[in-house]
This record gives sequence, structure tokens and C-alpha cells, in this order.
Amino acid sequence: MISYIIRRLIAAVILLLVVTAVTFGIFFILPKLAGQTVDQLAQQYIGKNPTPADIEAVKRNLGLDEPVYVQYWDFIRGIVSGATYERGPSTVRCDMPCFGYSFKTNLEVWPELVDRLPVTISLAVGAAVLWLVSGIVVGVISALKPGSLFDRAAMGGALAGVSLPIFFTAQLFLLLFSYELEIFGRTYVPFTENPSQWANTLFLPWCSLALLYAAIYARLTRSGMLEAMSEDFIRTARAKGMRERRVVAKHGLRAALTPIVTVFGMDIGLLLGGAVITESVYSLHGIGEYAVQSIVANDLPPILGVTLLAAFFVVFLNLVVDLLYAVVDPRVRVS
Repeated sequence: MISYIIRRLIAAVILLLVVTAVTFGIFFILPKLAGQTVDQLAQQYIGKNPTPADIEAVKRNLGLDEPVYVQYWDFIRGIVSGATYERGPSTVRCDMPCFGYSFKTNLEVWPELVDRLPVTISLAVGAAVLWLVSGIVVGVISALKPGSLFDRAAMGGALAGVSLPIFFTAQLFLLLFSYELEIFGRTYVPFTENPSQWANTLFLPWCSLALLYAAIYARLTRSGMLEAMSEDFIRTARAKGMRERRVVAKHGLRAALTPIVTVFGMDIGLLLGGAVITESVYSLHGIGEYAVQSIVANDLPPILGVTLLAAFFVVFLNLVVDLLYAVVDPRVRVS
């Protein structure tokens, strides 16, 4: 098991290096292949109406006129150990992990991401608990009673949940329960300041995300349970006189959890990179909203930071999922 963990850690590090290389290529190499000159590429990192001196400063700071391998090494070194930038007669230090400075606010990207991360974590984790519990419960009940009224109603509701776009359901919830009925608040309050107000503000965003994902998880759980409950080991467990509840929970559900764990790791990793639509609709100042604002303003360093942060979460949680396989499925430990 220890050797398996070490192999997965090494693979995760290699994958992160590949992600940084791809991200570097998208932002620094592809524009050159498309025909942009070094000056045009530097101008994108400045904004509107740059002076020749500004362009030269960006080229020197980012090393855009250096060979590609030197640029990539400086890019990795800035993330790992920080970087130093020239600003006129003075220099400024960007501490690790350094993703540069926003062209719009002139602030470091990493502290901005850290400030917004608690909002995104609160949104992603709360919604994940809702959709995971509700999706698995509905899927298990539907699998145990296939063809019943509950099964048909649940799968019909799951189909509607998957089909409805999240920007529609989010705005509908906001209109009904926040503006019309005034049940839930619209101003985010940190958990440390007021836990009840924190939950009250985030409940609608949680439900908006959970409605979409719970439908997917209900259908996955139902199909997995139907397959697992028809296996030989289920009949053997019943033949031994094991209680039906124990058969379902210990053998049937456990066997059906492997695809659920896989999809859950991907979903929660992507959401930790920013729930773009949900944060924008509910005016939550998280990473997703930060990404949207940066894209609109053509502010490349924040876009680069959000991309790499989201990739890190996806890679890390996939590593956790790989390790959880041994807990969920005993066949992984045997192999």
C-alpha cells in the first residue's frame, strides 16, 4: 500500500508539471504560433494604450524574448520560489507561489485567490454534502424498488434536474426565495462572524448546485446498485442469513460506490476551482467570479492563477480518490 501511495504521489507531481507546461504553452507559446510578435504578446499583458517603455519592461520582466525553455524555467521557478519584477527604478518581490500582478488592480494574484478561496470552499463543500447525500439516498431507494412510483418520479426529477441549466434554476431560486419571499439573505457573511447567517446566505447557492449534481448521482447510484444487487456475492450473503439492510449497505452500496467516488473527486475539484455561474448569479466573491472578471478585463495573470489552482485541486482530489479505492473496493487492495 505504501508503494502504491508513493507511485500515485509521483504520478501526481508529474501530472502537475504537465498541466503547468500546457498552461504555459496556451498563454505564451500558442500566441506566437498564431503569428503574434513578442511586442504584441507583451502588449496583452499591459492593457490599453501601452507606451514602448511599458512594452520593453514587460518583455524584460517576463523574459518574452528569451528561448522557450528559459521562459518555462522562469515560470516554474516563480511558482515554486517567487519572482522579482522591475517597476521603474525600484524592484518588487512576488512571494511564492507567484502568479504575477493583476493589470487591472495592480495587486498580487495569489493573495487575491487566497482571500476568495473560503467563499468557494464554503460553496463547493456545502453543495457537495447536499448532492452526495440526497443523490445516493434517492438512487438506493430507486434501485431497491425498480419500476415503482417512487422510482419513476425520482428518475423523472433527476432528468429534469440534469436538463435545467444552472443559471435558470439559480435565478429562479433567487427571485422566489430571496426577493419575493425574503427567506434567505443575499449578502455573504463569513462563517467565523455569523455561522447562521453564513448558512442562510449560502443555502440557495447550495441548492442550485445540488439540484444539478444530485440528479447525476441518483442515476449513477441507481444503475450501480441494480448491477451490484444481481451479483453472486449478494445472493451468497442472503443465503448466509444476513439481514437485508446489512446486505444493501455493506455489500450492494459499497460495490456501487466506486464510480460515485470517481465522479465526486472530479466534480468537487472543478468546483473548488470556481463555480463560475453560481458565484456570478448570487454575487459571491469567490474564485469563479474572479475568473469571470479577469476574462472580461483580459487580465491574463489572474486567469493563469485560477487555471493552475483549479488544476491543482483536480489532480489532488483525484489522488485522494485513488487512495479511497482501497477503502471502498477490497479488490483494489488484493491487486
